[in-house]
Amino acid sequence: MQATLLPPRSQAHCTPITSNRSLGDCLIANIPIKKLFSTELSRAGMQLVDPEGACERTLRIPIDNWIELGALLMLARNEGSTCLLDEDGALLAWKGKEDPGECEEKITTNADCFAIRYPWDFLKMNEEILSMMDESSLKGEISKATHIDGVVRIAEGTRILPGTVIEGPVVIGPNCTIGPNAYIHGATSIAADCHIGHGAEIGNSIIYDKTSIGAQCSIDNSVIGHNVTLGAGTCTQTHRHDGRLHTSLIEGEEVTTGRYKLGAMIGDGVRTGVNTSLQAGIKVGVARTTGPGAVVDKDMM
Repeated sequence: MQATLLPPRSQAHCTPITSNRSLGDCLIANIPIKKLFSTELSRAGMQLVDPEGACERTLRIPIDNWIELGALLMLARNEGSTCLLDEDGALLAWKGKEDPGECEEKITTNADCFAIRYPWDFLKMNEEILSMMDESSLKGEISKATHIDGVVRIAEGTRILPGTVIEGPVVIGPNCTIGPNAYIHGATSIAADCHIGHGAEIGNSIIYDKTSIGAQCSIDNSVIGHNVTLGAGTCTQTHRHDGRLHTSLIEGEEVTTGRYKLGAMIGDGVRTGVNTSLQAGIKVGVARTTGPGAVVDKDMM
């Protein structure tokens, strides 16, 4: 059984996270999406080929679709050219034709499949992947005064300082410094060479490599890019006061995120001044800066 990964269909909508990288290079559980997908497909016994090498039997999968293996196997077993759709009629994958519009048959799956169309969708995928972890791996230098609960993976070279609490599922990459007295929880991924300062809280978030989050920061349901520095006391709001789902401005139009909790989407190289407040759902573009005590209530793209 063959499969090929195709380019994403709406990478531009995922800025600022995709401003400096392709969607396939974006991190989920500290692994690039393309590598994560390729590994899962290979484990399922599928032979991965380049799009140019695809044939009628090859499953064609856009890299911005997360599809349960059972749904893909259903597509593979189907005879002839076929499109696989989710319950809302959105295209997930297909086989038999280069153009899905030319497929002769359509089948629908009610499996838990979803698309990565916007930056907050990375959070959903990160939650999904981390929920599958079933074994902890604690390496590096971990203080005896650290409390760890749930499934947690800490890579070599990382230092967990006294008083830190980590509640899994959490993945922390190599050569990080966490704490003292930090609180890391929810489905959180922290990549290599990061610094999480004294008393900082990180919940249900994705943190890229070489990022520094200062003392007393509170970052929740957020995606923070590469080489970001958040000044001490920087905080993200996550709830609307009216209790409704968050919306976000994409190409001039309000888009419903489907999330009741959403923090900030922060691009590479951003610097915030101390005590910066980021309103829920804010996007901050590559290399933007804020001054001390700033209140960011609109996208900075």
